[in-house]
Amino acid sequence: MGNTDTKLNFRKAIVQLTSKSQPIDASDDAFWEQFWCEHNTPVQDVFALVPANEIRKVRDVMPTNLATLCYKATERMVRAVDNSCRTQGEQQTVLNCVRLLTRILPYVFEDVQWKDFFWSSLPSGSEKEESGSIPLAQSLLNAICDLLFCPDFTVIGYRKSGPEKAEELNSIDSCEYIWEAGVGFAQSPPRNGSMDARRTELLKLLLTCFSETMYRPPTASDEPNRWIVHFTSADNRHALPLFTSLLNTVCAYDPVGIGVPYNHLLFTDTLEPLVEVCLQILIVTLDHDITSNGPAQSSAYIHDDSTIADNLFINYLSRIHRDDDFQFILKGVTRLLNNPLVQSYLPNSTKRLHCHQELLVFFWKICDYNKKFLYFVLKSSDVLDILVPILYHLNDSRADQSRVGLMHIGVFILLLLSGERNFGVRLNKPYTATVPMDIPVFTGTHADLLITVFHKIIATGHQRLQPLFDCLLTILVNVSPYLKTLSMVASIKLLHLLEAFSTPWFLYSAPSNHHLVFFLLEIFNNIIQYQFDGNSNLVYTIIRKRQVFHALANLPTDAAGIARCLSNRKGGNSGGGGGGGRMGGSSQGSAGSKSYAGHDDDAADYQQRKAALTASGTGSDSVGGEDSEEDRISTRTARIGLRESDSASERDVGPRIVGDEDARSDIVEESMEGSRPAQEAEPGTLQATLLDTPNLAQITERESAHPSDLASPSSPDLPAGVPEKLAISDEEEAEGAKKAGTADSSPSKTPSPLKRSVAQRGSLRVTPAPAQQHGSQVKQWQPTPEWVQSWRSKLPLQTIMRLLQVLVPQVEKICIDKGLTDESEILKFLQHGTLVGLLPVPHPILIRKYQANGGTTAWFRTYMWGVIYLRNVDPAVWYDTEVKLFEIQRV
Repeated sequence: MGNTDTKLNFRKAIVQLTSKSQPIDASDDAFWEQFWCEHNTPVQDVFALVPANEIRKVRDVMPTNLATLCYKATERMVRAVDNSCRTQGEQQTVLNCVRLLTRILPYVFEDVQWKDFFWSSLPSGSEKEESGSIPLAQSLLNAICDLLFCPDFTVIGYRKSGPEKAEELNSIDSCEYIWEAGVGFAQSPPRNGSMDARRTELLKLLLTCFSETMYRPPTASDEPNRWIVHFTSADNRHALPLFTSLLNTVCAYDPVGIGVPYNHLLFTDTLEPLVEVCLQILIVTLDHDITSNGPAQSSAYIHDDSTIADNLFINYLSRIHRDDDFQFILKGVTRLLNNPLVQSYLPNSTKRLHCHQELLVFFWKICDYNKKFLYFVLKSSDVLDILVPILYHLNDSRADQSRVGLMHIGVFILLLLSGERNFGVRLNKPYTATVPMDIPVFTGTHADLLITVFHKIIATGHQRLQPLFDCLLTILVNVSPYLKTLSMVASIKLLHLLEAFSTPWFLYSAPSNHHLVFFLLEIFNNIIQYQFDGNSNLVYTIIRKRQVFHALANLPTDAAGIARCLSNRKGGNSGGGGGGGRMGGSSQGSAGSKSYAGHDDDAADYQQRKAALTASGTGSDSVGGEDSEEDRISTRTARIGLRESDSASERDVGPRIVGDEDARSDIVEESMEGSRPAQEAEPGTLQATLLDTPNLAQITERESAHPSDLASPSSPDLPAGVPEKLAISDEEEAEGAKKAGTADSSPSKTPSPLKRSVAQRGSLRVTPAPAQQHGSQVKQWQPTPEWVQSWRSKLPLQTIMRLLQVLVPQVEKICIDKGLTDESEILKFLQHGTLVGLLPVPHPILIRKYQANGGTTAWFRTYMWGVIYLRNVDPAVWYDTEVKLFEIQRV
């Protein structure tokens, strides 16, 4: 119906904006109306008909025309609201204005000279003089919010018979028109596909307004976003119904429905795009830096009224308190998170969602702002419905460089949960595999699943996950006092990590590598001190691998011994390397990737860890699916066999025990049936760069796990100025709540200022020392005897050495007396053994709890906007605009 003509006219009007020598008069209504009246141009066509270069040309050559276009489109939407947007023509005009503004706004934000354009008052020629004082941005936001509750346009009208009797949009009570039942609203209005689509378009424009944050550098990203401030303030009369509508729409969504196979292929689901944009609006509006209001990071963490009263969305979220509401939110989030894991016998028969990254950020925000919700989640085994999908995504993403951000958010959530005792207790629930994962088959608990996946990430993940190792081990330390029974698979995995990270050349090749050993020893100590009875598998594995602990206790501390360890390593390194065991090469570089100062340094650090893991893993328990992965990595890394040193230390230990000779290879691993190995990113995949991973010392604070210990040792891993808090736990039980290991067993780190890693496709890495220049002769870090002595003397080995001292002779005696050849008899003996009164006095358990801080807030903001940029592809709202918050790079 003449649609080609209207597109042609629309295109001509766009060209005229740049070609006229004089600015087009704002009162020339006939010209401006061409952009939004009398035609229905789908959003994809608007994006095609208004190319980026022409928007930039209007902006730079004829700025007056662009300003008039924005002002006129906004004014047209305001006029539609005044008329209650009743007619079909009016509604189509609104949609055309929405599509045009969605296309243009990113290019306005791109140019810093336009920064205040939307926040200046409307030109004084407008019909209503009094509206001259309202900034254009506020007029636009108010109009969008009004239109989101417009009867017969975006919500179903209740009181009407004919257009005359329709309610005035300006005076409507939008609380009666909340989109979905759930929190604070009982009725579920009937679904209407075209209304869903209109809401989606209006929310996309809203998201585009908020995206001004993307056009600021990371250093300025914590300045308040005025669009979000107005939208979430009391000046927005629809704030409460909007928050409730967004929340309920997300949490009530069931993508599978009644479960008819392939129904998603037969019917268009108008709800999925709406749910995704609702989720994106929610996480963006809840992104409010609570730490920016107070000088001390920990004191600003308390969400009091003064810090959050200005953001009503955070205020509403933090005040939800009914168990029914918590259950509704939790069920909704777990239903959507578990959707990609749903298996059926018919391939691709159920709908697959792709919004798990936004869901994880949303879950993080709720737990952060509503502590009652966090405790509700941990009150029952429902928390495991969050844990399993997170572990699934972590395991599946470990080799994919474009999913580094997803790995981080998953680990941050687990760190937050692990700070609560209940999480550790819940992990003892038996795990039944419901989704195929590329991990060894095991029979055990959710704790075994956690350890097995973490081992897989550390052993076979890619280079940019290295900054997460400390976090992964901290999570295991936090939960270790509560783990009643570890399977043999998980026990071997833990010992494999210790074996790898305790090789002398690895310990001596970087100043912080020994921290990993302290974490692992703390895990073993916690389990031995509090859960000895059920953990015969771990005790047996420790006895079999006793040489690892003896070697640790006898680490060389003299200069000659240190040099010998390092040269040992270099001898096994085919590629050569710098002093201190650092390697110059990188396994990562792709065609066209640049080298940055310190990058090779980081690659070397990664290579050491990987080499340690593959060295101790060769011929070890890495049979089956893991073999090829580890072999592939080993070819790029220095490979050192532990066999010589192992057998030497075994000779000193005494008689053989069943299992000693095959301590490396007794378990043949098979990956779960139906699983596939973790895939690397497809070449050409786009990804957004991220900020550096916040330092573990910045994001955790140590707390005693029980209140009686008021004199806990001072913790070296606290940031300066943060007082040590003691958690008052009301559910203390007679588990002793004492920690093995010393206060110094935690790495002490100095908080580093936030820096951006642009290097190597947005790598997340430990920021190198500032003085290092790529290509110049850098003074390599060298281990000294004093340095080794300073931490070796603090290794918390007393508990394990005492255990070995008591149990090894007993086990040897049984083997000799009974001529045992079967390890099950030894396990039976260990199950009935006891170490009561024989172990050193345990220290109190110290939990490293997540603490809100500027570093993670900035990291989350960058990650979240990167996800939103990459997920909005139809239309590609921000594609090819000059964003400054991150860089977009190809893998």
